[in-house]
Amino acid sequence: MVIERMIFSLAVISALSGCSLNQKKMTNLEIIKSTYEGKTSEENGRNLAKYVAEDISWTEAKGFPYAGTYIGLEEVSKNVFHRLGSEWIDYKFSPEDYVASEDKVVAYGTYTGTNKITGKYFEARVAHVWKLKDGKIRSFEQFVDSQPVNNSMK
Repeated sequence: MVIERMIFSLAVISALSGCSLNQKKMTNLEIIKSTYEGKTSEENGRNLAKYVAEDISWTEAKGFPYAGTYIGLEEVSKNVFHRLGSEWIDYKFSPEDYVASEDKVVAYGTYTGTNKITGKYFEARVAHVWKLKDGKIRSFEQFVDSQPVNNSMK
């Protein structure tokens, strides 16, 4: 009877405090997957914003249309995501698999999309290297076959 009351009391305290006795910290792999595998791109964006470090370093590959390194989510949004959303139809990354090791996660797969101006579709192989620390995304680096993307813009 005493144990049952203690369990009941813990359950009530947990419910009232908004905590869960079974709540676990997400792994780095789960964090990165959450930025790709949400039900919508908006959900993916919210997950990215939730886990990104304030001073994230984001590098788009040399030769890619948005090449460069951007610091902070505001710069990344302006120089990468806004352009992807305004210059492409159905631009997306489809992950094929992930490789995770401590503070690094590599996602690889395929980019696809259609350029709004030319109407040309492309597919390009890509890998993303993510580095995390204390549950926050510290850096992103893109490795991509840029030629199919650039060709679709001509």
